[in-house]
Amino acid sequence: MMVRDLPAPVGAGVYNVYTGVQCDDPAGGSLPTAAQLGLEPPRFCGACGRRMMVQVRPDGWWAKCSRHGLVDSADLDTRR
Repeated sequence: MMVRDLPAPVGAGVYNVYTGVQCDDPAGGSLPTAAQLGLEPPRFCGACGRRMMVQVRPDGWWAKCSRHGLVDSADLDTRR
């Protein structure tokens, strides 16, 4: 599965979904430790770099970009 197969808020690949920095920026390659461990939901839209509204719940999370819509962790689990 390629990153571009994922919904735009987490799969566009232009911006780092954990830091909001452009991926081609040298500082954009670093990930927070919690994100590396899979404990952190995405906070920034991968398509536009905007901060997303994020809700963490006991069984996962959802994140919504004002431009690119909603993505739910349950939707991503089917792609693992």
